[in-house]
Amino acid sequence: MTLAKVKTVTLVGLEGHSIEVEVDISDGLPGYTLLGLPDAALSESRDRVRSALVNSGEIWPNKKVTVSLSPAWLPKSGSSFDLPIAIGILMAQNVLPDFEGEFFIGELGLDGAIRTVRGVLPAVLAARKFGAKRVFVPADNFSESQSVAGIEVVAVAHLGEVTRFLRMGKFPPCAEVQKLDLHLRNLDLCDVVGQVDARRAIEIAAIGGHHLLFIGPPGTGKTMLAERIPSILPPLTLDQSLEVAAIHSIAGSLKAGVAITDVPPFVSPHHTTTPTAMVGGGSHQVRPGACSLAHQGILFIDEAPECGKGVLDSLRQPLESGSVTITRAIGSVTYPSQFMLVLAANPCPCGKFSGKGRSCICSSLSIRRYLQKISGPLLDRIDIRVHVEPPSRNEMASPDLGESSESVRARVIKARERSRVRNQAHGWLLNSQIPPSQLRKKFRAEKEGMNFLHIELDNERLSARGFHKVLRVAWSIADANEHEAPTLKDVQDAYSLRTGMEDFE
Repeated sequence: MTLAKVKTVTLVGLEGHSIEVEVDISDGLPGYTLLGLPDAALSESRDRVRSALVNSGEIWPNKKVTVSLSPAWLPKSGSSFDLPIAIGILMAQNVLPDFEGEFFIGELGLDGAIRTVRGVLPAVLAARKFGAKRVFVPADNFSESQSVAGIEVVAVAHLGEVTRFLRMGKFPPCAEVQKLDLHLRNLDLCDVVGQVDARRAIEIAAIGGHHLLFIGPPGTGKTMLAERIPSILPPLTLDQSLEVAAIHSIAGSLKAGVAITDVPPFVSPHHTTTPTAMVGGGSHQVRPGACSLAHQGILFIDEAPECGKGVLDSLRQPLESGSVTITRAIGSVTYPSQFMLVLAANPCPCGKFSGKGRSCICSSLSIRRYLQKISGPLLDRIDIRVHVEPPSRNEMASPDLGESSESVRARVIKARERSRVRNQAHGWLLNSQIPPSQLRKKFRAEKEGMNFLHIELDNERLSARGFHKVLRVAWSIADANEHEAPTLKDVQDAYSLRTGMEDFE
């Protein structure tokens, strides 16, 4: 047999495509030809595969070797094709028996070691969809793929382990998987001194998945509050955990040997980041950005007005659609990006414009210009705006700790269950996902609440988007208060949270 066929997977975004690696060994001048739109890293596979085979005690054919990656029209990138190419070469020489149902993923070192690659989890999910019975993955990638049910995942650390299994059926030793240190769960709300209004705001935001803006001077606890939002969110379901881990696998941010977690992700890019880093991109391989890495979790941007031009506005489309589509010459890639956006800003350039503002050295013009760096269209998409003031002397001196994250999370889970039961029949789960048409029909507030919103709309104190945003937050407040529909008080509370005003009497 001089022709062999081996299966593997390539990724375009999160979507996996089955690739058939065909290897033909024929008489002629010794050489190696790779077909099927390979990129530079894949074109270099010849030398890696040759050295790996020789140093593993296998034979490199002194003949003409042709490797074709089918379908040929689909661009292929990365070094994960090394292992299937090596197995195909051995099969074409009749050194390994023929087999069906196995998929191979991995990069080869010159000594035959199988090294970690990005995107193993979505590749394993795709292999299962294509009917694979067994998939071989690098040992360091085993932890992220072991949770995939319905397919046998074999962790291998060396090419010799693969050939030994295919010849004799001898399994390699199991890879060791560590438990992830859930450091975000260890961040507790009881660490935050005072800030009753801000704590209530993040609880309402967690119930409905609403976006937040903290405005306050430095040192008041804006970052502490944001970092503790994942600790009050319900744990992710298995499907959500796999989806989140798949995105982080492509980005290469999963730790080797650490299992996936049900803690919602918390992503905090620096304010000097670029629009490409925020939404994703790349020339040869389109990778997810910060807003996709925060999928099902929190995207926190501190010092938001200091972000470069276009960085914050690049989030407007993901906030509306819940996904990011990036188009490059190699094609279009779509990543999910359903996240809670949390922004933090100082009240002025010097940061001291709070209380009576006596320490502030900024002019009124510079203050207006500073806050106007967050554009009106983006600000209109923020559901809740909270002014965070410094804690009082009594709060700082009090030995009593605030309410713990566990207590708040229990209320959030209870309120989310109410909204889930009400919303699941309509195709959404969170109150922030209720469509505008349904807010005007089935999901209306009580009559007094709707009248209040209509008056604010007529007086041009609310935009059409703001009208719907307030109603969605009102539903979250109603769920927290165990109301069947938002009352006038619920709507007024939601309005005050959006505008940053004091509660209505």
